[in-house]
Amino acid sequence: MTKNTMLLVSTLSLSVLVSTAFAVGPDEAAKLKTTLTPMGAEKAGNADGSIPAWTGGLTKDVSGPKFGDVPADPFPGEKPTLQITSKNAGQYGDKLSEGTKALLAKYPETFRLDVYPTHRTAAAPEEVYKNTFANATNCKLISNGLSVQGCFGGIPFPIPKSGSEVIWNHLLRVEAESIQMGYANVIGNADGTRTLASRGVENWQYPYYYKDGSADKWSGQYALLRFITNEPPFKAGESLVTHDSINVEEPREAWQYLVGQRRVRRAPTVGYDTPDFVASGANYFDEVHGFIGHPDRYDWKLVGKKEMYIPYNDNKFHAEKRDDAFAPNHLNPDKVRWELHRVWEVEATVAQGKRHAVPKRKFYIDEDSWTVALVDGYDAEGKLWRVSQVLPYVVPSIPAVVVKPVVIYNLQAKTYSVVQSLNGETYSVVPRKPENFFTGTAVASGSVR
Repeated sequence: MTKNTMLLVSTLSLSVLVSTAFAVGPDEAAKLKTTLTPMGAEKAGNADGSIPAWTGGLTKDVSGPKFGDVPADPFPGEKPTLQITSKNAGQYGDKLSEGTKALLAKYPETFRLDVYPTHRTAAAPEEVYKNTFANATNCKLISNGLSVQGCFGGIPFPIPKSGSEVIWNHLLRVEAESIQMGYANVIGNADGTRTLASRGVENWQYPYYYKDGSADKWSGQYALLRFITNEPPFKAGESLVTHDSINVEEPREAWQYLVGQRRVRRAPTVGYDTPDFVASGANYFDEVHGFIGHPDRYDWKLVGKKEMYIPYNDNKFHAEKRDDAFAPNHLNPDKVRWELHRVWEVEATVAQGKRHAVPKRKFYIDEDSWTVALVDGYDAEGKLWRVSQVLPYVVPSIPAVVVKPVVIYNLQAKTYSVVQSLNGETYSVVPRKPENFFTGTAVASGSVR
């Protein structure tokens, strides 16, 4: 090899390294101030106007009832403009996920989509917009896409080029510094009855969004959780603490308080496809919020972007009483709001040398908020098995469109699991707690039966 050839190869190799180190260059990042929203969505509406242009999101307080800091109905008086049932689903098949089609076919007489006018309510504080703009050129994937570097306080990859970048956008989506909420985990049984698996109080904290933080000071922990169970009586006092991190070697730490033993123990299996004991094992831990935890079990393929009917702005559903929100076999379609939005489609398949009970998943992620909206999960034979519907709601006081509750349908068992239901509960933005609140020691002192 000649010196000139070696120089050319070295130059090309350096060019590749530079071009792949960061998501985009300065010229492309500038689109975040022109044709794209500050978080990377297309600012313009679609061709026929059924998806409007983004004009800043919902940032002002909404009058009327609230549950905590969440307005019970941001759009009072609005009526559906379309109903999609098993009879007319074929007309809208290109805008429906396979999971949605499967539910329409499985429950043809009772399941439907009430489609409302689309409102692009997603927004964020100005500091988040500023950080997102910086992340566009500073943030990069490391460890073969299993971690990130140079990111803080905003969407890490607002102009994504890979499936890994999109799923990190979901994991690091906009949140308040700290929230407290009531929750109920409800199981829909195959015979149409319901069971309360657990009910209690959760505290979430998001160090990635600390207002006094920075990429240099950030520990890598992006979500801290501590909850205590109050119902049913035999579970009262159970508690769990989790720390989610970008650390590939130890992505999640967990501590569980066992009432019967009156002690705290490390809980290394709380994650991935371990059955979620908080919900009586009816779903897997990483199905919470559509997807939670670390992405290392899968290879992530970016399929593209499409228009799709998804649950959205579902404040009104979450404000309903539990008996009114749920129906036999599925959520009450009278109460669920669907809208047409552009979503990123990402396909996850089990990585070589890894295992997962759900070897293939398709994720549909809202372009405005980067929240997972729908997930289709396939079994080892390639059959559709699990269908997740996440129900985003808008919280103007943050401001943000956020997700907590998710319903996971098991098509084969004919059951569903509603995780972190807000029906009859409250969600409040609260002052930041000291991080020692989220420790096993704190759980032991705070968990009494």
